[in-house]
Amino acid sequence: MVILLKIEDLRKLSNDELKKKIIETKEELFAKRMQQANGTLEKPSQLRSLRRDVAKMKTIIKERELDGGNE
Repeated sequence: MVILLKIEDLRKLSNDELKKKIIETKEELFAKRMQQANGTLEKPSQLRSLRRDVAKMKTIIKERELDGGNE
């Protein structure tokens, strides 16, 4: 189930919550890649969306680190 994450919603989460969400999203991305390899993936655009969601979350964490650790 791919849900497009909005940056505003992600910024409300703490760093720990973001890290957990990254792990969940990466697991889902792995499952989608396996579906693609088997030829059962219905929407290939889901892979791109998941990769972008991971990038958004990592960017927010990095911004907070550079800002001094403020959450």
